[in-house]
Amino acid sequence: MATADNSGQSVAQTGIILVDHGSRFAAANDMLNEVAERFRRTSGYKIVEPAHMELADPSIPQAFEACVRQGATRVIVHPYFLSPGRHSTTDIPRMVAEAAAAYPSVVCNVTQPLGLDDEISRIILNRIHGCERNGYTCEICASRGGCMVKHQAAASASTGG
Repeated sequence: MATADNSGQSVAQTGIILVDHGSRFAAANDMLNEVAERFRRTSGYKIVEPAHMELADPSIPQAFEACVRQGATRVIVHPYFLSPGRHSTTDIPRMVAEAAAAYPSVVCNVTQPLGLDDEISRIILNRIHGCERNGYTCEICASRGGCMVKHQAAASASTGG
């Protein structure tokens, strides 16, 4: 586990905020909490907070404040998005700058979104293999009585659609 980031800043003083879009569905928002917890366990960073850009709490300002309360003197914000669209390149950096303005002594950075990376290809391949290994009934589909895509295709075929 790391003890200092590339700037020499102590990992103990660095807060990480993982930002997604936010959803009206609690289960979608809860997933980011799990992502943040897993990142905390595996990264060496002790201050890790989830934030939602909109529609749910915690907001970016709330997560920023939580990092500072825990002793962060640097906050690195990661847009948990696949592509570098408007939210990750414009909206989130603006919202982070607004939140950071309340803490002028805290250094703040925003990373690129997930983007293109061979690790993403490996994750996609793992999901495909998981679907194949589980008879095309993953944990999501199992709770719905089977693969929804197969059910929809079968229904369309039987109705001529």
